[in-house]
Amino acid sequence: MASRIEIVEENLERALQAADTPGVRLMDGDPLRSGHGLTAGTALRLFEDQVTSRAIDVAARELRREGYGYYTISSAGHEQNAVLGELSRTTDPAYLHYRAGALMLARARRYGGIDAVRDTLLGICAAREDPISGGRHKVWGSRPLWILPQTSTAGSHLPKAVGMAFALGRAGELAVEIEVPEDSIVLCSFGDASANHASALAGINAARWTHRLGGAVPILFVCEDNGIGISVETPRRWIQDTFSQLSHLEYLRAAGDLDEIFETAAGAVARCRSARVPVFLHLETVRLWGHAGSDVESAYRSVAEIEAQEARDPLPGNARLLIETGAASPEELRACIARARDRVRSAAAAVSGSPRLQRVSEIAAPIERYDPEACRASAEAASAAAARRSLFPGGLPEEARAPSRRTLGSHLGSALADEMLRRPEMLVFGQDVGKKGGVYAVTSGLQSKFGRARVFDTLLDETSILGVAQGAAHIGLLPVPEIQYLAFLHNALDQLRGEACSLGFFSAGQFQNPLVVRVAGLGYQSGFGGHFHNDDSIGALRDIPGLLLAVPARGDDAVRMLRGALALARECGRVVCFLEPIALYHEKDLHAPGDGGWLFDYPPPGGAALLPGEPGVYGASHSELLLVSYANGLRLSLRAARELEHAHGIRARVLDLRWLAPLPFEAVRAHAEACGRVLVVDECRATGGGVADALIADLAEAGYGGGLRSVRSADSYVPLGPAADAVLVSQQEIVEEALSLCGSGGPRSAGRPGDSGDSAGS
Repeated sequence: MASRIEIVEENLERALQAADTPGVRLMDGDPLRSGHGLTAGTALRLFEDQVTSRAIDVAARELRREGYGYYTISSAGHEQNAVLGELSRTTDPAYLHYRAGALMLARARRYGGIDAVRDTLLGICAAREDPISGGRHKVWGSRPLWILPQTSTAGSHLPKAVGMAFALGRAGELAVEIEVPEDSIVLCSFGDASANHASALAGINAARWTHRLGGAVPILFVCEDNGIGISVETPRRWIQDTFSQLSHLEYLRAAGDLDEIFETAAGAVARCRSARVPVFLHLETVRLWGHAGSDVESAYRSVAEIEAQEARDPLPGNARLLIETGAASPEELRACIARARDRVRSAAAAVSGSPRLQRVSEIAAPIERYDPEACRASAEAASAAAARRSLFPGGLPEEARAPSRRTLGSHLGSALADEMLRRPEMLVFGQDVGKKGGVYAVTSGLQSKFGRARVFDTLLDETSILGVAQGAAHIGLLPVPEIQYLAFLHNALDQLRGEACSLGFFSAGQFQNPLVVRVAGLGYQSGFGGHFHNDDSIGALRDIPGLLLAVPARGDDAVRMLRGALALARECGRVVCFLEPIALYHEKDLHAPGDGGWLFDYPPPGGAALLPGEPGVYGASHSELLLVSYANGLRLSLRAARELEHAHGIRARVLDLRWLAPLPFEAVRAHAEACGRVLVVDECRATGGGVADALIADLAEAGYGGGLRSVRSADSYVPLGPAADAVLVSQQEIVEEALSLCGSGGPRSAGRPGDSGDSAGS
């Protein structure tokens, strides 16, 4: 019994046999049909791209059966997308659907010098030589072709594609040099099922919103509609009915013969490029051979339904069109098909035994890029004195003595201004950051200093905000988006985990997302706002491979850490989450009202920055207890340490982690050994939400033999009002646990061997 692949191939041969041959022969530059722009030569080249893509799909399944291949999602039935590879420029940034084989081949052919067949098969075999991912995943991507790699592309790539389109115009406005021409467009393809995804809808909405406001958004959305998502059918006319009536989005439907599709797609590309507007191209396709090689299509489709889909296969129709118009003879097309199949078989045999990645160090290398010397030089560079005087006409921030000008929030605002002065590619944006200056006034005055092109308000959608950030980062800008509250970040977490942080991994570091995401969060706001304004869960952030998580507690540290974070983004292409404790934005005191213990001098540019692995240390050199904490927990721990010493004679050293990903394990171990007892003060949730689990596990695995305990916030959402005090860590809890850990509470007579002697705040 013939397989579905054999049946489809036989259908193509029957089309070659049945086609009528005309008495005329078209030359290469002749129109395929009168009134259409597709020439005979271009049509033939597209047909070869399409049959080559089909041959790769067959080879992928054969490689899987032989134990060499690991990816069988095919492009079979979607080959008409090759017209977009022909019509778009190789400098138009592209984010492609996973059925983009023919498009990829057409684009590579036009660029020249790239063996896209071999490259694709290397990816299918997870080979180390794969030029885009280095064997980490089978993705459509190419640095020279400006195709940014995607993985499952269930719509989550649309927001960053929109961000790229927006950034193309913004870069020109700022006179920032980029790698692609200013009149580039962004090509973004996806399936009809993915069009329903919240992220996809967010991206399309953001493009329309921006266009409505008069902004340039040159993005071509290409919905490849095959009518089904794995086994779930898309309702008839769903895509057309949903997207053809949307305002500020130009809709075009591409269907029919190859030259008709080419004509419609050419119009879409031209309109998008000339008018700089979002265009939605609805490309009708068909899915052959199931979702992937492991998908048993007969489980949810009858034989009649499968045969009906095969009858819509574009390749037989394209073959008939080429023969009947006089562009090629049946023999020439048979030779073309045989040539493509032989090329693919030969390449598959050559790559099947290619070496694969084996060591963790080489697998993770793209997401662990870190050059401390380059980062420190970038973070600690000085600024021109005269320019700073102009930026701060009321006096430099380091000269300020007013309490309100020496808080964490004020220092962060000054640090952002200083960095924007010396980094012209830096953008600050988010909801309310512009005219209002942020919910907590951190960005107050930035828009008046640097203009609306660099400091601007966005729509209320965290997914779109992070998408804009990624797109801007792709072309050389340095985005600093703001998410108002940590709880709101969870709405868009996949933009960090699945998109921003994975890009370097799936491109072997060839594409990067240098960005610093500012997030206001954590608790201790006297119960104001409840959960959404007091979110104490950072576990989801620490779970993201490659994400750096900075959490400052005091103003001067925040400035130095922000400079370090921006340097990490710029010099190493890293994604940094800069989590700012809301409750400490405007805090002035430490131990008692009016003591000014939480006011600090502003560190001017040119001084020391803080990079990962550099914690803060407070307390006596000879201590018998180590309190390990961060953010609000640092302030609580310092208060508890004072009470422990004055009321109970226990000397405690306090270590501020500062960076929660990666955690400074070595420093914690060293101070733990010096003090002999460790109490981790974790203001985030008890199980899975904070850092205590990781710190305690590391000490235990390192063979630490001293006393070891933790205090953590409860596994609960933070409630409204005074009830918040019941679920968050308190100073009293820290003191009580410390007393229990230290037994009698009496001081030790001397420090342990190896006591470091660090001074407060080092």
